[in-house]
Amino acid sequence: MKSKAHATPITEIKGRKYFNSPLDTIPLPNLIEMQLNSYQWFLKEGLKELLDEISPAQDSLGKTFDLFFREYHLEEPKYDEFTSKEKNVTYEAPLKCKVELVNKETGEIKEQEIFLGDFPVMTERGTFIINGIERVVVSQIIRSAGVFFTSDFVNGKDIFGAKIIPNRGAWLEIETDHKGIISVKIDRRRKVPITALLRAFGYGTDEEILKLFKDISTHSKQDFIKTTLEKDISKSEEEGLKEIYKRIRPGDLATAENARTLIHSMFFDFKRYDLGQVGRYKLNKHLDENHSLNQKNRVLKKSDLAGIIKKIIQLHNGVGKADDIDHLSNRRIKAVGELIQNKFRVGLARVERIVKDRMSVYDPEVITPSQLINSRPISAVLQEFFANSQLSQFMDQTNPLSELAHKRRLSAMGPGGLSRERAGFDVRDVHSSHYGKICPIATPEGPNIGLVGHLASHARLNKFGFIETPYRKILKKVKNNPTNTEGQIAQKTIKGKRGSVIVKSGQEIDQKIAKELTHLDLKTIPVQPFVSDEIEYLDAIREDKTIIGQAHLQRDKKRNVIKRLTSARRYSEPTVIDSFEVEYIDVSPQQIVSITTSLIPFLEHNDGDRALMGTNMQRQAVALVKAEAPLVGTGVEFEAAKNSGQIIISENNGVVTYSAADEIRVSEKDGKLRKYQLAKFKRSNQDTCINQRPIVKVGQKVKKSDILADGPATDNGELALGRNVVVAFMPWGGGNFEDATIISDKLVREDYYTSTHIEEFSIEVRDTKLGTEIVTRDIPNVGEEGLKNLDANGVVRAGASVESGDILVGKITPKGETELTPEERLLRAIFGEKAQDVKDTSLRLPHGKHGKVIGIKIFNREDGDELSVGVKQMIQVNVAQLRKISVGDKMAGRHGNKGIISKILPQEDMPFLADGTPVDIILNPLGVISRRNIGQILETHLGWAASKLGYKIASPPFNGLSAEQVENLLEQVGFPKTGKVQLYDGQTGEPFDSKTTVGYIYMMKLLHLVEDKMHAR
Repeated sequence: MKSKAHATPITEIKGRKYFNSPLDTIPLPNLIEMQLNSYQWFLKEGLKELLDEISPAQDSLGKTFDLFFREYHLEEPKYDEFTSKEKNVTYEAPLKCKVELVNKETGEIKEQEIFLGDFPVMTERGTFIINGIERVVVSQIIRSAGVFFTSDFVNGKDIFGAKIIPNRGAWLEIETDHKGIISVKIDRRRKVPITALLRAFGYGTDEEILKLFKDISTHSKQDFIKTTLEKDISKSEEEGLKEIYKRIRPGDLATAENARTLIHSMFFDFKRYDLGQVGRYKLNKHLDENHSLNQKNRVLKKSDLAGIIKKIIQLHNGVGKADDIDHLSNRRIKAVGELIQNKFRVGLARVERIVKDRMSVYDPEVITPSQLINSRPISAVLQEFFANSQLSQFMDQTNPLSELAHKRRLSAMGPGGLSRERAGFDVRDVHSSHYGKICPIATPEGPNIGLVGHLASHARLNKFGFIETPYRKILKKVKNNPTNTEGQIAQKTIKGKRGSVIVKSGQEIDQKIAKELTHLDLKTIPVQPFVSDEIEYLDAIREDKTIIGQAHLQRDKKRNVIKRLTSARRYSEPTVIDSFEVEYIDVSPQQIVSITTSLIPFLEHNDGDRALMGTNMQRQAVALVKAEAPLVGTGVEFEAAKNSGQIIISENNGVVTYSAADEIRVSEKDGKLRKYQLAKFKRSNQDTCINQRPIVKVGQKVKKSDILADGPATDNGELALGRNVVVAFMPWGGGNFEDATIISDKLVREDYYTSTHIEEFSIEVRDTKLGTEIVTRDIPNVGEEGLKNLDANGVVRAGASVESGDILVGKITPKGETELTPEERLLRAIFGEKAQDVKDTSLRLPHGKHGKVIGIKIFNREDGDELSVGVKQMIQVNVAQLRKISVGDKMAGRHGNKGIISKILPQEDMPFLADGTPVDIILNPLGVISRRNIGQILETHLGWAASKLGYKIASPPFNGLSAEQVENLLEQVGFPKTGKVQLYDGQTGEPFDSKTTVGYIYMMKLLHLVEDKMHAR
């Protein structure tokens, strides 16, 4: 408990009151910057790298032509985002590149701008629109390239080895056996002594090899190199080359020449072997080398192999330790830019092959770059990646939070990654290096548990793809100038030039002392450690070498650290330490969890499993017609909504000149009028409704980044996934047995949990062998009643109410000629061709559906719309329905407290308080005890106090209100400290036997709706 529990708010941020000083020292970053930055990197650098890799493309003999790819640019997209969605096409822009063809024989240079295919453009929300559908490319967490030292326990002792993993090319696995022989496998083939590979790399003789390792072998209990040389049958460079060649190409004739060519192309040719910048960076770190990261150094070097063998021998000698494969210094993130780059590389390689072939076919006199280049392979690989890759996913648009969380997701699966079946426990587990980088809570519950994670709130990626997290630096010395030294406490006694004491240890440096200190030849002055404003981002490697304290580290008003024992992480191990030894502190108590998890108030009082469920269920909450921000929040609601891309934010200061349901206009300072289009009743990927509402009035002044319009599930710019409802924890006649929930019919009547759902139904009009299908109102065997909602063309009217089985689009298809009956022959004779057979193939509303038609889209081939082969016309009809909450729907709070509605009671039958207020929901108290999610009880009490105080409260995770503060607030508003009151039975009016916990909880309606699950046979 805190010594003094504040019962009055000490600060207010964005309309929420805080009772403890917020320890967040830096605001949350742009939460989708990982997506945006990575895509921009690809456009600026990644694509340039690829074009440089294949420049120049040469003819097969390399004597006649060189084809150079020079500067490139993306042109304007053909359609904007809105039109792309409307027309169901991809939001893409043409990629053009300047290409030079040099004829080496004549010196002639031909230059042309070539089209390299349409390239999908990322929206400012970090998504792609592919065939009219929003998709997200999930970042992949993958084993980093470079060298990796392994350890195995064999026959009672540790045996060490190494793996060299390039970005592309052959893997090298070096291992030691129990006799001390070091051998190597190339691309998982048969073992060969490592000395044979050293010979092949250029260390030919035994003397050269022994000389290479003499300084290490002398310290060793066992001479690994001598033992290996005894096993090695090769004795010279040529024999070494042949020995390696036999292992890689068994059955082929091994000559020194073709062996040398093979080894050179396998390890020293950039086209076949690339460590990547990351791989070279990791090798530099491990072997204390300082090679630059350019293309020349991204292949393997002789010295690398020697250095790695030295390190293995040192590990056997007890120097250093093996790597932990699950440590975040050995796992990195491949974000969208790099994933596209890898696919693009495949496409470019195919283009290069076509260029080579065509160079030898065309006449050198008239050949032009455009004749050589075919962009189809590039378009094909991009199309395949965006449409079919495991990492390009249909965006989760259930609510703004699910959209944001999807863009921050990290998956260990996908091409080159793990599969569910093969992944063991270690990979899935929470690792100490995840602190502040990957959320320990947010992960799925099913077979993907631990393989799919989420970036922590403040984490970012560095240029190598490793995750970094920010810390505040603790300074122990300052520059010797009055600005820095004044007000600090001297850490040791400092004497002047004549030996007189200027300042004693522990004394505060005032203005006079600060001036005197400047006359000394001291560049820095040692002071008592204090928390500075300097923010440093550390990755897992650097974190392992520092001592990091908590954000709560105690300091005085001047931010000097108070000397006492404190909990900290020393070289990634938790420990208790003298506070003066701490070098950094966390920037925020919630930096270890993801955005979704940091929306759970009193998170620290919940069991981990339930916090995980609470995190996942917030992403399934349906956007309600009447959204309401939570009474008890965490202060992250505003940032989460703002970064989700579902609300409209002012781009500059200005004055609102027009505010309507579908458009807002703001007049900016320079007289420019900026228009903001609002989305009205658009269908989301999950069939929920996206609708934006203006919250500004004409004449209102707005600042840059103010909220102009709310989106789905937001309330005044704050995330609003549910409603605040009065809850009682009590059994009620068995109605809330096993997590079942009882609700009042007031929630149905007053549309507390009503949501809009929009479904799309489509029909294609084709050319068939027997003739063309026709959209018409004239349908055989359908009476006037069945046609009442159709217009003259046979398409349903917008605004019509439709039930299951109703016709949405009338369509007839020609039927094959059949043997006619005498009656039909008579009809045919009387009416001529009229009675020719057609069958009814109209689009009808499926069984169990109902609603209102809110939109009709008609695509015609004649109008230039892109339709699949054989399709003349396509008609899409959107039907919206309002769904009130009903028995069988799933509801949940933010603490993993989920349940199905078992009964909807009349309001008058619900238990009521002494003042006559009936409760809205009855929950089972047994749902709290074994689940250990006490956060919901604290939320109940605090919500009750907040409703009476009339303001919203923020209780951030790990820095929220204490139980004592909650009790004080309850007393302040005149409620009992326990939060329990006497309830009365709504049916009899009698008081219940004992008092009941009552208060406000934020409850959400989840997407698992009974109407979608209803099934009858």
